[in-house]
Amino acid sequence: MRFFPAATQALRKVNISKWVNNLRQLGSLTALCATENDERFPVYDFANPGGKWASTLYKLAYGKIFPAGGIPFWTGENLKGTILYSPAVRLFLLSVFLPFCMFARPVESVAADAPLQPLDDLVLNYHLMHPGGDSSPSDPNAAFYLDGTCHLHYILEHPWNGKSSCSFVHVSSPDMLHWTWQSTTLQPTFTGHGMFSGTGFITKEGQPAIIYHGQGSGRNWIVIAKDNQLSDWEKPYPIEVKTADGQPSTIRFWDPDCFRIGDTYYAISGGQNPPLIKSKDLKNWTYVGDFLQHDLPNVALGEDISCGNFFKLGDKWMLLCISHPFGCRYYLGDWDATAEQFVPEKAGRMNWHREGQSLNQLCRADVFAPESVLTPDGRRVMWAWCAELDPATRRKSIQSLPRELSLPADGVLRIKPIRELESLRYEPIVLHDVQVSENKDRFFGVFACNRIAELPGDAVELRITVDRAQAERRCFGITLFSDGKGGGLPILIRNDTGTVRVGDTEAPFAVSDLPPGEDVELRVFIDKYFVEVFVNDRQAMVATYMGYRGKTGLDEYSFGPPAPLKKVEIWKLKPANKGFREARTSRVWEPATGQQ
Repeated sequence: MRFFPAATQALRKVNISKWVNNLRQLGSLTALCATENDERFPVYDFANPGGKWASTLYKLAYGKIFPAGGIPFWTGENLKGTILYSPAVRLFLLSVFLPFCMFARPVESVAADAPLQPLDDLVLNYHLMHPGGDSSPSDPNAAFYLDGTCHLHYILEHPWNGKSSCSFVHVSSPDMLHWTWQSTTLQPTFTGHGMFSGTGFITKEGQPAIIYHGQGSGRNWIVIAKDNQLSDWEKPYPIEVKTADGQPSTIRFWDPDCFRIGDTYYAISGGQNPPLIKSKDLKNWTYVGDFLQHDLPNVALGEDISCGNFFKLGDKWMLLCISHPFGCRYYLGDWDATAEQFVPEKAGRMNWHREGQSLNQLCRADVFAPESVLTPDGRRVMWAWCAELDPATRRKSIQSLPRELSLPADGVLRIKPIRELESLRYEPIVLHDVQVSENKDRFFGVFACNRIAELPGDAVELRITVDRAQAERRCFGITLFSDGKGGGLPILIRNDTGTVRVGDTEAPFAVSDLPPGEDVELRVFIDKYFVEVFVNDRQAMVATYMGYRGKTGLDEYSFGPPAPLKKVEIWKLKPANKGFREARTSRVWEPATGQQ
């Protein structure tokens, strides 16, 4: 079915949120996304978790009509989404659509079971997020540490010449926490095209440079900075690749990364096995072949490597990347200098499927699109875009806390929050040997759940230590935002499954894998509704709990003989969002909307 202009004009002023709610019983309402030039829009499916994907979506403001198979709906003048429906219910939808629309009240979006969040309620205290309106994608890109200052870019979607385009917003910080927004230089008025994901690197001459994908150009591009403040750039140029015998090479370009080994630049693009190219001068590029010598058994057939970032870590090489279906992941291995290939030995994940998350969802993007930088003191620090945790935060451009990556001699990747976060601590509370009372009214096993403390605010760090001997073969953890009635956000160590559970997500972690004598340590960072959890520096997870307001309970839970807490440390954290609030007013980052 296709709506003609007269019909679309009539529907501009109505919203079908009530109608959506009334029809939920017809099938699952699954949040999906569809893309056109990588623009992301919310999509809702009335059929089943295996419902059809949207064909290309266009904004009504661009004067384009939707393909058959969907009903567009609006609030005001802008497209907010498309409802997809199975053929079996199309006739019914036609018969009820207009009458129900007449009684619908405008809302900002359809988000089942999610409380409405005022703007300031969504503003975080110490996480990096965009100070403007909604945007997606929001990949962190092109990180540098120059002259004592950390520079980071992230993608911002915005109008440009009547269409949608993307720029690289530039932020800088002395400590990777307190960010200042700079003028946006890398935007279509300068490059001539939108900018999609890439990475930063330093040339042989010591100049900061970025390799990225040019939106709609079919090419990857390089742009080189004229200064270490990244305020002025040379004009970008496209990468042209030739075969070893000098003929034009046809490779697919997207999500590039550039790195240097010796005096040779190498670059990869996206793909299931990315193409590798090389150059001595960043101008003349030769196709080498497949980047991976082989893939690994715990990588699903068909997974792509995108948003790649290749660097030395310890005595190994690490490829930090995503696959679009499964989110952030990584490889560890060696570089074969003779074959000019990466030889992966181990693969791991940084993103996991949440309960209730559709298996047909194209991008499971709770932790997505990573970027990293090498600090002056030799630490490898990464960020990731936390995109899909909750409908209320989906287009808020929230970045994870900066995480330090390291690889000690045991070969197990360490992931921990950067030490600079300790500078935000104040008013510490320390509890020792916290005992948990058993609930002896249970018939099967012993269950305990007790209040430990009250959370002292909405910006808090917790560090909880459990003696190793007490942690063996127990299911134990804590509940944040507890209401004393079973509600709240659980964080559980599950020795029965060898996992850690945060909210409705589980990731691998086993107490039995720790060296003898190492206690279990949970570090939890609470920033209003946004929570990050680090377990023994070996696992890191993110979650949201939108109903956090007014819920300050911190409870311990255990099943089996109660696991006393060796130590509980609680700190309030100072806000680090002054630059955010200033940029929200000044809008210094705002790109132009047309050619100058």
